[in-house]
Amino acid sequence: MRQFSSSLPNKCILRRASSRDMWRIRKLVLLARLDPTQLRQSQFWVIECERKIVACGQLRSFEGAQELGSVVVAPAWRDRSLGTYLVGHLIQSATQPLYLECLGARLASFYGCLGFIPVSWQALPPPLKRKFGLSNLAARIFQLPLTLMQCVIGIKNKGRVTNE
Repeated sequence: MRQFSSSLPNKCILRRASSRDMWRIRKLVLLARLDPTQLRQSQFWVIECERKIVACGQLRSFEGAQELGSVVVAPAWRDRSLGTYLVGHLIQSATQPLYLECLGARLASFYGCLGFIPVSWQALPPPLKRKFGLSNLAARIFQLPLTLMQCVIGIKNKGRVTNE
């Protein structure tokens, strides 16, 4: 399993998103062709480099689970471990079982190296079955390479780390 990067490049910081960041987050999400309908500033973390938002991701909370979503690194900033650093932070911030959905083998491989394993739609908690239901149906109809995944490395739970 891949180790999370211990530091960001010079002049880059990880921070919680503010309301002034939302236009850039929306732009990153739209350019990556991700779902722009559930973007909530309070759930986002961003990486800012040279005073520009260059990466973002959010933890959406549901009853009994969380979803890692809207993870994007700007094209000009890729291949610098920013995505790995950001996902590692979000995994460490999770307080409930953590899931995601991704399209394509490349993304599934990336998340697999960070502690996620494929799971069936039937294995999802009920709130995520509802959330992922439409994309799961579309993937079957259009034969898209959709992978549902669960993080299998430790999560924080009331001050202690567990392996769920």
